[in-house]
Amino acid sequence: MKLRIRQGFGKYITGRGLGCLLIVSALLVSILADTSPAAMLLDRVVAVVNKEVITWSELYNMMEYESTDRVKQMTEEERLKIFRENEPVFLEKLIDIRLQLQEARGSGTEVGPEDVAEAIDNIKKKYSLTDRALEESLKSEGITFDEYKKRLAEQMLLSQFINKQIRNKIIVSDQDVRKYMDAHKEKFSSGEAFRLRVILLKRPQEDADGKLTEDKASLIMERLGRGEDFSALSKEYSADISGKAGGDVGYISEGQMAKEFSDVLTSMKTGDFSNPFWTDKGMYIIKLDEKISGKNSDEIRETIKKQLTEERFTEKYKIWIKDLREKARIEIRL
Repeated sequence: MKLRIRQGFGKYITGRGLGCLLIVSALLVSILADTSPAAMLLDRVVAVVNKEVITWSELYNMMEYESTDRVKQMTEEERLKIFRENEPVFLEKLIDIRLQLQEARGSGTEVGPEDVAEAIDNIKKKYSLTDRALEESLKSEGITFDEYKKRLAEQMLLSQFINKQIRNKIIVSDQDVRKYMDAHKEKFSSGEAFRLRVILLKRPQEDADGKLTEDKASLIMERLGRGEDFSALSKEYSADISGKAGGDVGYISEGQMAKEFSDVLTSMKTGDFSNPFWTDKGMYIIKLDEKISGKNSDEIRETIKKQLTEERFTEKYKIWIKDLREKARIEIRL
């Protein structure tokens, strides 16, 4: 069994839509076959965050680790070309991570060896892994067990610190929930409500028979079948405005959705994604994040409370990161 390292950290991710931003680590995965002294000399400082440096190799290791299977299958030349084009975006993420770690460590927040050991035990139980199976999986990812423990400790540290600084201070009152329900009565008045993510592929004029669109949908389905993230694929492919938010269109009641959607959702369970289907807007692939009964008012209120909590967390988190950047001395050397 091959365990993708990031899956094991789900318990410690803070915020549904911010997991990648919060915990992306520049894992020590070699991206160049050439490890000669000449190749090593190519390493350089690409940014300075306060007094800490970020190197070219850290940046490229992060991009390699976060790249999709499609990118991994490219030739080295093609892959490096894509990485060069995306250097600024990933460097900004790496700077954010470094700033958060500096802030967490400066606060005195600590994660001890016993905490890491407990987390690893939980991961092994969740995925039914022996010590040997875990180490084999880590080896296949190009990371040692010691490095794994170090990165896990960093992610746990960030989670604890951000919970303390932001999440634990968020309060959503019953009045807030009632106000939201009053403003969205049509969504919860009757029947079931569904929280969906969508990928919309619009058919271009040159694709009269829809074959090009269907081929693209097949590629997306193949990537979903390999375990790639629906939200990331929505950002990459979707023509719907929700693509910027990972395809999240919020809650839709039965009465609000087109028949094509309700027909597809009939056989779906929470967490499922659909086969591609046509509508008058184009071809859709949808993912069912959550389903709530219109008759269960307690369930609806709890769901709304969670949604409002996540929205406020996201807003406060972005403000906090902006404040960290404004106080920091950041020098970009790309």
